[in-house]
Amino acid sequence: MPVSIDRTEVQRLLQEEAAQVIEVLPTAEYEEQHIAGAINIPLKKLDRSSTANLQNDRAIITYCHDFQ
Repeated sequence: MPVSIDRTEVQRLLQEEAAQVIEVLPTAEYEEQHIAGAINIPLKKLDRSSTANLQNDRAIITYCHDFQ
């Protein structure tokens, strides 16, 4: 179930639970700048197949920065 979290909770999840960060930016934007260690799965390609390699026993943080 998706839940909005703040920066403090993101940091806690990364440090304490080895959370996975998924950036849903288009590939070109991801290649320009992204969070270190983040996995790129563009939003338009986000489906059961593209997420099959994620570890379900770890928290998943989905992130998108829109420059608009």
